[in-house]
Amino acid sequence: MDKKLEDIFNFTQTSDACVKCGKCIPVCTIHNVNTDEVTSPRGFIDLLGAYQRGELELDKDVKDIFESCFLCTACTEVCPKSLPTDMVIEQVRNDLADKYGIAFYKKAFFYLLRHRKTNDILFKLGYAFQTCGFKIQDEIQSMKPRFNLPIIKKERLLPSLTKKSFLNSNPELINNGGKRKVAIFIGCLANYNYTNIGKSLLSILEHLEIDAFIPKKQLCCSAPAYFTGDFSTVDHNAKKNIEYFEQFIDDVEAIIIPEATCSAMVKIDYEHYFHDQPQWRERAIALKEKIFMATEFLDQKTHLNTLLSSKGKSDLSVTYHDPCHARKMQGIYEEPRNLIKNNYTIKEMEDSNTCCGFGGITMQTEKYHLSKAAGEPKAKMIKEAKADVVSAECSACRMQINNSMNLEQDDTVFKNPIELIADALNEK
Repeated sequence: MDKKLEDIFNFTQTSDACVKCGKCIPVCTIHNVNTDEVTSPRGFIDLLGAYQRGELELDKDVKDIFESCFLCTACTEVCPKSLPTDMVIEQVRNDLADKYGIAFYKKAFFYLLRHRKTNDILFKLGYAFQTCGFKIQDEIQSMKPRFNLPIIKKERLLPSLTKKSFLNSNPELINNGGKRKVAIFIGCLANYNYTNIGKSLLSILEHLEIDAFIPKKQLCCSAPAYFTGDFSTVDHNAKKNIEYFEQFIDDVEAIIIPEATCSAMVKIDYEHYFHDQPQWRERAIALKEKIFMATEFLDQKTHLNTLLSSKGKSDLSVTYHDPCHARKMQGIYEEPRNLIKNNYTIKEMEDSNTCCGFGGITMQTEKYHLSKAAGEPKAKMIKEAKADVVSAECSACRMQINNSMNLEQDDTVFKNPIELIADALNEK
Protein backbone atom coordinates (compact mmCIF):
# COMPACT_ATOMS: atom_id res chain seq x y z
CA MET A 1 0.00 0.00 0.00
CA ASP A 2 1.44 3.39 -0.96
CA LYS A 3 2.09 6.25 1.48
CA LYS A 4 -1.05 8.20 0.57
CA LEU A 5 -3.30 5.20 1.11
CA GLU A 6 -1.62 4.48 4.44
CA ASP A 7 -2.46 8.03 5.53
CA ILE A 8 -6.13 7.54 4.64
CA PHE A 9 -6.49 4.75 7.15
CA ASN A 10 -4.31 6.27 9.83
CA PHE A 11 -6.31 9.30 10.95
CA THR A 12 -3.81 10.12 13.70
CA GLN A 13 -0.94 10.18 11.21
CA THR A 14 -2.90 12.56 9.00
CA SER A 15 -3.80 14.71 12.00
CA ASP A 16 -0.19 14.86 13.22
CA ALA A 17 1.02 15.80 9.73
CA CYS A 18 -1.26 18.86 9.56
CA VAL A 19 0.84 21.97 10.27
CA LYS A 20 -2.26 24.15 10.87
CA CYS A 21 -1.09 26.67 8.27
CA GLY A 22 -4.66 27.62 7.42
CA LYS A 23 -4.24 27.63 3.63
CA CYS A 24 -7.28 25.36 3.42
CA ILE A 25 -9.61 27.77 5.23
CA PRO A 26 -10.27 30.37 2.46
CA VAL A 27 -11.04 27.68 -0.15
CA CYS A 28 -13.18 25.42 2.06
CA THR A 29 -16.77 25.30 0.80
CA ILE A 30 -18.40 24.49 4.14
CA HIS A 31 -16.26 26.95 6.12
CA ASN A 32 -17.26 29.74 3.75
CA VAL A 33 -20.93 29.22 4.61
CA ASN A 34 -20.48 28.07 8.22
CA THR A 35 -17.48 29.92 9.65
CA ASP A 36 -16.71 27.56 12.49
CA GLU A 37 -13.19 26.16 12.94
CA VAL A 38 -14.76 22.76 13.62
CA THR A 39 -16.21 22.65 10.10
CA SER A 40 -12.94 23.37 8.36
CA PRO A 41 -10.39 20.93 6.92
CA ARG A 42 -7.98 21.23 9.84
CA GLY A 43 -10.93 20.94 12.24
CA PHE A 44 -12.07 17.75 10.55
CA ILE A 45 -8.53 16.37 10.65
CA ASP A 46 -8.12 17.14 14.36
CA LEU A 47 -11.39 15.39 15.18
CA LEU A 48 -10.43 12.37 13.11
CA GLY A 49 -7.13 12.05 14.97
CA ALA A 50 -8.94 12.27 18.30
CA TYR A 51 -11.43 9.65 17.12
CA GLN A 52 -8.72 7.13 16.24
CA ARG A 53 -6.95 7.72 19.55
CA GLY A 54 -10.18 6.89 21.37
CA GLU A 55 -10.62 10.45 22.64
CA LEU A 56 -13.77 11.18 20.64
CA GLU A 57 -17.14 9.43 20.68
CA LEU A 58 -18.92 9.21 17.33
CA ASP A 59 -22.10 10.80 18.68
CA LYS A 60 -24.77 12.60 16.65
CA ASP A 61 -23.01 15.95 16.96
CA VAL A 62 -19.85 14.49 15.47
CA LYS A 63 -21.94 12.77 12.80
CA ASP A 64 -23.44 16.15 11.91
CA ILE A 65 -19.96 17.69 11.60
CA PHE A 66 -18.52 15.01 9.31
CA GLU A 67 -21.63 15.03 7.14
CA SER A 68 -21.23 18.78 6.57
CA CYS A 69 -18.14 18.43 4.36
CA PHE A 70 -18.89 18.93 0.64
CA LEU A 71 -15.97 16.66 -0.37
CA CYS A 72 -15.03 19.27 -2.96
CA THR A 73 -11.29 18.49 -2.48
CA ALA A 74 -10.40 22.22 -2.56
CA CYS A 75 -8.39 21.75 0.65
CA THR A 76 -6.28 18.94 -0.80
CA GLU A 77 -5.46 21.10 -3.81
CA VAL A 78 -3.83 23.83 -1.68
CA CYS A 79 -2.50 21.75 1.23
CA PRO A 80 1.33 21.94 1.36
CA LYS A 81 1.37 18.37 2.77
CA SER A 82 -1.23 17.06 0.28
CA LEU A 83 -3.26 15.61 3.13
CA PRO A 84 -6.19 13.46 1.89
CA THR A 85 -8.87 15.19 3.99
CA ASP A 86 -11.71 14.18 1.67
CA MET A 87 -10.72 10.52 1.68
CA VAL A 88 -10.40 10.22 5.45
CA ILE A 89 -13.85 11.79 5.81
CA GLU A 90 -15.26 9.26 3.34
CA GLN A 91 -13.82 6.49 5.51
CA VAL A 92 -15.23 7.81 8.78
CA ARG A 93 -18.65 8.23 7.16
CA ASN A 94 -18.68 4.47 6.71
CA ASP A 95 -18.08 4.09 10.47
CA LEU A 96 -20.97 6.51 11.07
CA ALA A 97 -23.21 4.54 8.72
CA ASP A 98 -22.36 1.32 10.57
CA LYS A 99 -23.18 2.90 13.92
CA TYR A 100 -26.26 4.98 13.10
CA GLY A 101 -27.51 3.31 9.95
CA ILE A 102 -28.56 5.07 6.76
CA ALA A 103 -31.87 6.90 6.37
CA PHE A 104 -34.61 4.83 4.73
CA TYR A 105 -34.89 7.05 1.65
CA LYS A 106 -31.14 6.79 1.04
CA LYS A 107 -31.31 3.01 1.43
CA ALA A 108 -34.13 2.91 -1.12
CA PHE A 109 -32.13 5.09 -3.51
CA PHE A 110 -28.98 3.00 -3.14
CA TYR A 111 -31.03 -0.17 -3.70
CA LEU A 112 -32.07 1.28 -7.06
CA LEU A 113 -28.45 2.01 -7.90
CA ARG A 114 -27.76 -1.71 -7.59
CA HIS A 115 -30.75 -2.87 -9.64
CA ARG A 116 -31.00 -1.31 -13.09
CA LYS A 117 -34.24 -3.05 -14.16
CA THR A 118 -36.12 -1.98 -11.04
CA ASN A 119 -34.76 1.53 -11.51
CA ASP A 120 -36.00 1.56 -15.12
CA ILE A 121 -39.52 0.57 -14.06
CA LEU A 122 -39.73 3.18 -11.29
CA PHE A 123 -38.38 5.93 -13.52
CA LYS A 124 -41.01 5.09 -16.14
CA LEU A 125 -43.70 5.36 -13.48
CA GLY A 126 -42.10 8.57 -12.27
CA TYR A 127 -42.22 10.01 -15.78
CA ALA A 128 -45.89 9.11 -16.15
CA PHE A 129 -46.92 10.71 -12.87
CA GLN A 130 -44.35 13.48 -12.36
CA THR A 131 -46.78 16.23 -13.40
CA CYS A 132 -49.02 15.29 -10.44
CA GLY A 133 -46.48 16.61 -7.96
CA PHE A 134 -44.23 18.84 -10.06
CA LYS A 135 -44.41 21.69 -12.54
CA ILE A 136 -42.27 20.74 -15.53
CA GLN A 137 -39.91 23.29 -17.07
CA ASP A 138 -38.94 21.57 -20.31
CA GLU A 139 -36.61 24.29 -21.53
CA ILE A 140 -34.16 23.51 -18.73
CA GLN A 141 -35.14 19.85 -18.23
CA SER A 142 -36.18 20.60 -14.66
CA MET A 143 -39.23 20.48 -12.43
CA LYS A 144 -40.40 22.31 -9.31
CA PRO A 145 -42.59 20.76 -6.56
CA ARG A 146 -46.18 22.00 -6.52
CA PHE A 147 -46.16 21.74 -2.72
CA ASN A 148 -43.69 20.99 0.06
CA LEU A 149 -42.75 17.31 0.15
CA PRO A 150 -40.82 15.36 2.78
CA ILE A 151 -37.19 16.54 2.59
CA ILE A 152 -37.89 18.41 -0.68
CA LYS A 153 -38.98 22.03 -0.30
CA LYS A 154 -41.29 23.81 -2.74
CA GLU A 155 -38.52 26.21 -3.80
CA ARG A 156 -36.33 23.38 -5.12
CA LEU A 157 -35.63 22.85 -8.78
CA LEU A 158 -34.97 19.21 -9.64
CA PRO A 159 -34.13 17.42 -12.90
CA SER A 160 -37.25 16.19 -14.70
CA LEU A 161 -37.60 12.61 -15.92
CA THR A 162 -37.60 11.48 -19.53
CA LYS A 163 -39.89 8.91 -21.14
CA LYS A 164 -37.08 6.51 -21.99
CA SER A 165 -33.57 6.23 -20.61
CA PHE A 166 -30.49 6.69 -22.78
CA LEU A 167 -29.44 3.06 -22.32
CA ASN A 168 -32.87 1.81 -23.40
CA SER A 169 -33.15 4.22 -26.32
CA ASN A 170 -30.16 2.98 -28.32
CA PRO A 171 -28.75 -0.28 -29.66
CA GLU A 172 -25.68 -1.71 -27.97
CA LEU A 173 -23.43 -1.09 -30.98
CA ILE A 174 -23.67 1.86 -33.35
CA ASN A 175 -21.50 1.42 -36.43
CA ASN A 176 -20.02 4.67 -37.70
CA GLY A 177 -17.50 3.20 -40.10
CA GLY A 178 -15.59 0.68 -38.02
CA LYS A 179 -12.25 2.49 -38.03
CA ARG A 180 -12.27 3.11 -34.28
CA LYS A 181 -14.53 2.09 -31.37
CA VAL A 182 -15.17 3.50 -27.92
CA ALA A 183 -17.49 2.47 -25.10
CA ILE A 184 -19.77 4.95 -23.32
CA PHE A 185 -20.37 4.99 -19.56
CA ILE A 186 -23.29 7.38 -19.32
CA GLY A 187 -23.93 8.09 -15.61
CA CYS A 188 -27.34 7.97 -13.88
CA LEU A 189 -28.46 11.59 -14.33
CA ALA A 190 -27.53 11.57 -18.01
CA ASN A 191 -29.23 8.20 -18.40
CA TYR A 192 -32.57 9.13 -16.86
CA ASN A 193 -32.77 12.92 -16.77
CA TYR A 194 -30.41 14.82 -19.06
CA THR A 195 -30.60 12.31 -21.91
CA ASN A 196 -29.60 14.84 -24.56
CA ILE A 197 -26.01 14.50 -23.31
CA GLY A 198 -25.83 10.91 -24.54
CA LYS A 199 -27.66 11.77 -27.75
CA SER A 200 -25.16 14.57 -28.38
CA LEU A 201 -22.20 12.30 -27.67
CA LEU A 202 -23.49 9.78 -30.20
CA SER A 203 -23.86 12.57 -32.75
CA ILE A 204 -20.24 13.67 -32.19
CA LEU A 205 -18.96 10.11 -32.58
CA GLU A 206 -20.93 9.79 -35.82
CA HIS A 207 -19.25 12.94 -37.18
CA LEU A 208 -15.87 11.50 -36.15
CA GLU A 209 -16.71 8.10 -37.67
CA ILE A 210 -15.99 6.35 -34.38
CA ASP A 211 -18.16 3.34 -33.51
CA ALA A 212 -20.09 3.63 -30.24
CA PHE A 213 -20.46 0.62 -27.94
CA ILE A 214 -23.10 1.19 -25.25
CA PRO A 215 -22.62 -1.42 -22.49
CA LYS A 216 -26.18 -2.17 -21.39
CA LYS A 217 -25.24 -3.93 -18.12
CA GLN A 218 -23.34 -0.98 -16.64
CA LEU A 219 -24.38 -0.04 -13.11
CA CYS A 220 -24.16 3.28 -11.30
CA CYS A 221 -20.54 4.14 -10.54
CA SER A 222 -21.73 4.21 -6.87
CA ALA A 223 -20.35 7.68 -6.09
CA PRO A 224 -23.54 8.70 -4.17
CA ALA A 225 -23.18 5.65 -1.94
CA TYR A 226 -19.43 6.17 -1.47
CA PHE A 227 -19.85 9.76 -0.32
CA THR A 228 -22.61 8.69 2.09
CA GLY A 229 -20.72 5.79 3.67
CA ASP A 230 -22.72 2.91 2.15
CA PHE A 231 -19.71 0.79 1.29
CA SER A 232 -21.73 -2.37 0.66
CA THR A 233 -23.32 -0.70 -2.38
CA VAL A 234 -19.91 0.55 -3.52
CA ASP A 235 -18.47 -2.96 -3.20
CA HIS A 236 -21.32 -4.49 -5.18
CA ASN A 237 -21.42 -1.96 -8.02
CA ALA A 238 -17.67 -1.46 -8.37
CA LYS A 239 -17.01 -5.19 -8.67
CA LYS A 240 -19.88 -5.70 -11.12
CA ASN A 241 -18.65 -2.79 -13.28
CA ILE A 242 -15.02 -3.92 -13.23
CA GLU A 243 -15.98 -7.50 -14.20
CA TYR A 244 -18.18 -6.15 -16.98
CA PHE A 245 -15.60 -3.67 -18.30
CA GLU A 246 -12.97 -6.42 -18.43
CA GLN A 247 -15.17 -8.36 -20.87
CA PHE A 248 -14.89 -5.70 -23.58
CA ILE A 249 -11.97 -3.44 -22.59
CA ASP A 250 -9.59 -5.00 -25.15
CA ASP A 251 -12.12 -4.43 -27.93
CA VAL A 252 -12.45 -0.66 -27.43
CA GLU A 253 -10.02 2.21 -27.58
CA ALA A 254 -11.46 3.87 -24.49
CA ILE A 255 -14.39 4.11 -22.11
CA ILE A 256 -15.54 7.71 -22.33
CA ILE A 257 -17.65 9.32 -19.61
CA PRO A 258 -19.42 12.70 -20.06
CA GLU A 259 -19.68 13.10 -16.26
CA ALA A 260 -16.86 14.32 -14.01
CA THR A 261 -18.07 12.59 -10.85
CA CYS A 262 -18.56 9.22 -12.54
CA SER A 263 -15.18 9.46 -14.24
CA ALA A 264 -13.41 10.33 -11.00
CA MET A 265 -15.16 7.50 -9.17
CA VAL A 266 -14.28 4.83 -11.72
CA LYS A 267 -10.78 6.07 -12.50
CA ILE A 268 -9.61 7.21 -9.06
CA ASP A 269 -11.92 6.27 -6.19
CA TYR A 270 -12.29 2.60 -7.12
CA GLU A 271 -8.56 2.28 -6.50
CA HIS A 272 -8.88 3.98 -3.12
CA TYR A 273 -11.92 1.98 -2.11
CA PHE A 274 -10.22 -1.35 -2.78
CA HIS A 275 -7.22 -0.51 -0.56
CA ASP A 276 -7.78 -3.69 1.49
CA GLN A 277 -8.73 -5.91 -1.47
CA PRO A 278 -5.45 -5.95 -3.44
CA GLN A 279 -6.68 -8.15 -6.28
CA TRP A 280 -9.66 -5.89 -6.97
CA ARG A 281 -7.46 -2.83 -6.58
CA GLU A 282 -5.10 -4.13 -9.27
CA ARG A 283 -8.03 -4.87 -11.56
CA ALA A 284 -9.33 -1.31 -11.08
CA ILE A 285 -5.87 0.14 -11.79
CA ALA A 286 -5.56 -1.97 -14.96
CA LEU A 287 -8.61 -0.23 -16.43
CA LYS A 288 -7.47 3.33 -15.66
CA GLU A 289 -5.50 4.01 -18.82
CA LYS A 290 -8.64 3.56 -20.91
CA ILE A 291 -10.97 5.69 -18.77
CA PHE A 292 -11.47 9.24 -20.08
CA MET A 293 -13.79 12.13 -19.48
CA ALA A 294 -15.53 12.74 -22.78
CA THR A 295 -13.98 16.14 -23.52
CA GLU A 296 -10.57 14.84 -22.48
CA PHE A 297 -10.73 12.05 -25.06
CA LEU A 298 -12.29 14.21 -27.78
CA ASP A 299 -9.73 16.99 -27.36
CA GLN A 300 -6.63 14.81 -27.00
CA LYS A 301 -7.39 11.70 -29.06
CA THR A 302 -9.44 12.87 -32.06
CA HIS A 303 -9.45 15.49 -34.80
CA LEU A 304 -12.60 17.12 -33.38
CA ASN A 305 -10.96 20.55 -32.97
CA THR A 306 -10.14 20.60 -36.69
CA LEU A 307 -13.68 19.57 -37.52
CA LEU A 308 -15.17 22.23 -35.24
CA SER A 309 -12.92 24.97 -36.59
CA SER A 310 -14.43 24.36 -40.04
CA LYS A 311 -17.87 25.21 -38.66
CA GLY A 312 -19.30 28.67 -38.16
CA LYS A 313 -19.03 30.79 -35.03
CA SER A 314 -22.17 30.93 -32.90
CA ASP A 315 -23.58 34.18 -31.52
CA LEU A 316 -23.86 32.50 -28.12
CA SER A 317 -21.39 33.18 -25.31
CA VAL A 318 -20.48 30.55 -22.72
CA THR A 319 -19.17 30.77 -19.16
CA TYR A 320 -17.55 27.56 -17.95
CA HIS A 321 -17.79 26.08 -14.44
CA ASP A 322 -15.07 23.61 -13.48
CA PRO A 323 -16.56 20.64 -11.61
CA CYS A 324 -14.54 19.70 -8.53
CA HIS A 325 -14.22 16.11 -9.75
CA ALA A 326 -12.89 17.30 -13.11
CA ARG A 327 -10.36 20.02 -12.35
CA LYS A 328 -9.28 19.19 -8.81
CA MET A 329 -9.31 15.38 -9.03
CA GLN A 330 -8.46 14.76 -12.70
CA GLY A 331 -6.81 17.97 -13.88
CA ILE A 332 -9.40 18.39 -16.64
CA TYR A 333 -10.18 22.06 -17.39
CA GLU A 334 -8.41 23.09 -20.60
CA GLU A 335 -9.93 20.32 -22.70
CA PRO A 336 -13.60 21.44 -22.64
CA ARG A 337 -12.55 25.04 -23.24
CA ASN A 338 -10.33 24.03 -26.18
CA LEU A 339 -13.34 22.44 -27.84
CA ILE A 340 -15.95 25.08 -26.97
CA LYS A 341 -13.89 28.08 -28.03
CA ASN A 342 -13.88 26.88 -31.65
CA ASN A 343 -17.50 27.95 -32.03
CA TYR A 344 -18.48 30.02 -29.00
CA THR A 345 -17.20 33.09 -27.18
CA ILE A 346 -16.05 32.14 -23.70
CA LYS A 347 -16.67 34.62 -20.89
CA GLU A 348 -14.85 33.39 -17.80
CA MET A 349 -16.66 33.91 -14.50
CA GLU A 350 -14.84 35.39 -11.49
CA ASP A 351 -13.80 31.97 -10.14
CA SER A 352 -14.71 28.94 -12.23
CA ASN A 353 -12.97 26.66 -9.73
CA THR A 354 -15.30 27.43 -6.79
CA CYS A 355 -17.49 24.48 -5.77
CA CYS A 356 -21.11 24.84 -6.90
CA GLY A 357 -22.31 23.36 -3.59
CA PHE A 358 -23.90 20.08 -4.70
CA GLY A 359 -22.17 18.01 -2.02
CA GLY A 360 -23.98 14.67 -2.38
CA ILE A 361 -27.24 13.07 -1.23
CA THR A 362 -27.07 14.16 2.42
CA MET A 363 -26.25 17.75 1.49
CA GLN A 364 -29.11 17.85 -1.01
CA THR A 365 -31.63 16.54 1.51
CA GLU A 366 -30.90 16.88 5.24
CA LYS A 367 -28.48 19.79 4.80
CA TYR A 368 -30.03 21.60 1.85
CA HIS A 369 -29.67 24.94 3.68
CA LEU A 370 -25.89 24.55 3.44
CA SER A 371 -26.02 23.51 -0.21
CA LYS A 372 -28.27 26.47 -0.98
CA ALA A 373 -25.89 28.87 0.77
CA ALA A 374 -22.86 27.42 -1.08
CA GLY A 375 -24.68 27.75 -4.39
CA GLU A 376 -25.46 31.46 -4.03
CA PRO A 377 -21.92 32.78 -4.78
CA LYS A 378 -21.65 30.55 -7.85
CA ALA A 379 -25.02 31.72 -9.17
CA LYS A 380 -23.95 35.35 -8.74
CA MET A 381 -20.68 34.71 -10.60
CA ILE A 382 -22.61 33.17 -13.47
CA LYS A 383 -25.02 36.09 -13.58
CA GLU A 384 -22.19 38.62 -13.52
CA ALA A 385 -20.41 36.84 -16.39
CA LYS A 386 -23.40 37.82 -18.58
CA ALA A 387 -23.08 34.77 -20.80
CA ASP A 388 -25.94 33.11 -22.66
CA VAL A 389 -24.94 29.64 -21.51
CA VAL A 390 -23.24 28.16 -18.46
CA SER A 391 -21.53 24.82 -19.07
CA ALA A 392 -19.97 22.05 -16.99
CA GLU A 393 -19.25 18.40 -17.70
CA CYS A 394 -21.15 17.21 -14.65
CA SER A 395 -24.88 16.61 -14.22
CA ALA A 396 -24.67 16.97 -10.44
CA CYS A 397 -23.30 20.48 -10.99
CA ARG A 398 -26.06 21.01 -13.56
CA MET A 399 -28.75 20.11 -11.05
CA GLN A 400 -27.24 22.34 -8.37
CA ILE A 401 -26.49 25.29 -10.66
CA ASN A 402 -29.95 25.19 -12.26
CA ASN A 403 -31.45 25.33 -8.77
CA SER A 404 -29.13 28.16 -7.68
CA MET A 405 -29.79 30.18 -10.83
CA ASN A 406 -33.52 29.68 -10.35
CA LEU A 407 -33.26 31.13 -6.83
CA GLU A 408 -31.13 33.96 -8.23
CA GLN A 409 -33.75 34.50 -10.98
CA ASP A 410 -31.14 34.15 -13.69
CA ASP A 411 -32.34 32.86 -17.07
CA THR A 412 -28.90 31.69 -18.26
CA VAL A 413 -29.27 28.27 -19.89
CA PHE A 414 -27.16 25.29 -18.77
CA LYS A 415 -25.63 22.90 -21.30
CA ASN A 416 -23.06 20.16 -20.97
CA PRO A 417 -20.05 20.93 -23.25
CA ILE A 418 -20.93 17.77 -25.18
CA GLU A 419 -24.30 19.33 -26.07
CA LEU A 420 -22.65 22.58 -27.18
CA ILE A 421 -20.19 20.70 -29.38
CA ALA A 422 -22.95 18.64 -31.00
CA ASP A 423 -24.98 21.80 -31.61
CA ALA A 424 -22.00 23.35 -33.42
CA LEU A 425 -21.41 20.25 -35.54
CA ASN A 426 -25.06 20.01 -36.53
CA GLU A 427 -25.55 23.71 -37.28
CA LYS A 428 -26.85 24.08 -40.82
